[in-house]
Amino acid sequence: MGGKSPFVRVFGFSALIIGIGLIIALVVYQGVGDVAAAIAAVGWGLVLVIASRIVPIILDGYVWRFLMPRDAERPVLLMLWARWIGEGVNTLMPALQVGGALVRTRLLVVRGVPGRIVGASVVVDLTLSTLTQLLFTLVGIGLLLVHYGNSDIAKGAGAGVGLGLILVVFFCFFQHRGLFSYLVGMVSRVAKGRDWVTAVGGAEALDEEIRNLYRRRWALTFNAAGQMLAWALGAAEIWLALYFMDIPVTIADALLLESLILAVRAAAFFVPGAVGVQEGAFVLLGAAIGIGPEVALALSLIKRVRELVIGVPALLAWQLSEGKNLFFMPSTASASDKGNIQELDKLVGTEEDGLVPTTLERRIGE
Repeated sequence: MGGKSPFVRVFGFSALIIGIGLIIALVVYQGVGDVAAAIAAVGWGLVLVIASRIVPIILDGYVWRFLMPRDAERPVLLMLWARWIGEGVNTLMPALQVGGALVRTRLLVVRGVPGRIVGASVVVDLTLSTLTQLLFTLVGIGLLLVHYGNSDIAKGAGAGVGLGLILVVFFCFFQHRGLFSYLVGMVSRVAKGRDWVTAVGGAEALDEEIRNLYRRRWALTFNAAGQMLAWALGAAEIWLALYFMDIPVTIADALLLESLILAVRAAAFFVPGAVGVQEGAFVLLGAAIGIGPEVALALSLIKRVRELVIGVPALLAWQLSEGKNLFFMPSTASASDKGNIQELDKLVGTEEDGLVPTTLERRIGE
């Protein structure tokens, strides 16, 4: 089966250590006391800041269900729960932002949702998520140019958005052309590539389900609109934190910061949690809109606290769920889907990949 190569693991953990060192260096350089005072100024408002993140998670989970067939079971609470756990995996575990998608897929398949339907919905959901994030970044660039005229940052971000849009267009094109049938042949020697495709019903079934999904224009529109709104609502976290610090900013400034910080995090996908990269980006972008470096660092660290408060319970819930499913296979699942569940176990059940927290989630049926 095999996990990540030693080089990938060493590189990931090295980047994490360097990022932590960068955070410490920035905080020390700007003044530990000043940064701590800025965080302390938020006070009880930190509860509202953290709670504000729950709204986008719920919205993302809800609009995901639009990508399921109309005649398929679309349990809202289950999809919200899976979306929450995916958030925890993506923010707290070194999974290069794809671990959450794998876990979401397994959580639904193990509860009886057909693998091809889940797999197609996750692929298209991730595609639209990437597209809407790129559009959200364009909004941030526009706000930066209109209000501050900072062309250097805007040019760099704009080039990244342009490249991202090209990649998304190509990805969508190849999805229509049978992407996964082609990939199965290309990654025939890579176990994980085969495992995921097998787990969701096979390449041909997945490609066909994806093509059917792209024909449902209203479903795509509702999902994309919901995700775009969720990106924008994420700016409430920044606005509230600065409000409680007695540093009022406009909604436009909050949107600008949130959109460009998300773009930086996406570009730094190779660094677990964008540790250090996010902090440096906050200092740079904060200076562009007139926010002091100690306040910018405080904002970034508040985001880190929120990630822990929301993410750690999600990982614990995932672990408890896996412990239950280790001995329980839903009676509603078909024989083929039970086989798919076992394939997903092989994919997400290896500790060396950093996707499973303990030995509790060992493979079923080995």
